[in-house]
Amino acid sequence: MSEGRAFARGAAPARPETLLVIDDHPIVMQGVRRLAEAAGVARVYEAADIVSGYRLFHRHRPDLVVADLSFRDDGLSGLSLIRRIRALDPAARILVFSMHADPVLVSRALESGALGFALKDAGSDAFLEALDAVQAGQGYLPHALATDVAMLNRGARPAPLATLSARELQILSLLSQGKSYDAIASAMAVSYRTIINASSSMRKKLGVESRAGLVQIAVNRRNALL
Repeated sequence: MSEGRAFARGAAPARPETLLVIDDHPIVMQGVRRLAEAAGVARVYEAADIVSGYRLFHRHRPDLVVADLSFRDDGLSGLSLIRRIRALDPAARILVFSMHADPVLVSRALESGALGFALKDAGSDAFLEALDAVQAGQGYLPHALATDVAMLNRGARPAPLATLSARELQILSLLSQGKSYDAIASAMAVSYRTIINASSSMRKKLGVESRAGLVQIAVNRRNALL
């Protein structure tokens, strides 16, 4: 059974005319462009970082955005990008295209304003199915992820990161890369005090007493955060 939108027999899905791809991996960018153009997308804009991505969205207002969550040296900054785009245009249609399969991060992406979430290792057919569903204004999640997110929201499975905000997850991601509080504040364009306060909140939520304990959790969860 299809995991995305079901179209009427013989009906072709309406593909977006313009698409913005925001990803810092050139091979992924090229692959998405080829798929999109082969599927009939007339114009594909590309950005390798969140600042350029936001500017391109502001300038061109594409029909659909395909964005990663993780960027080099910026942790999970894709979450803040999603929120900024949706603040600028509440009707923006955003599909996250990510290597992450952690239900906490999927849930945070959807809460931030993404309409769909596709995995990079799922193949071209799954990507196009996700693209069509989001373009049609429908949500999209792979079946296994949808089940995990539903169970997470019901509190039926332990999830140490589930209580963290999107900003806190981004800070934890940067900690897992060995960055100092000063460097994190600079990367996120916030004050040092903001990072200190957020770290204190995370320690309480995660039940650790020191920065070292927080860093240990970040390192242990590195595969989910990067």
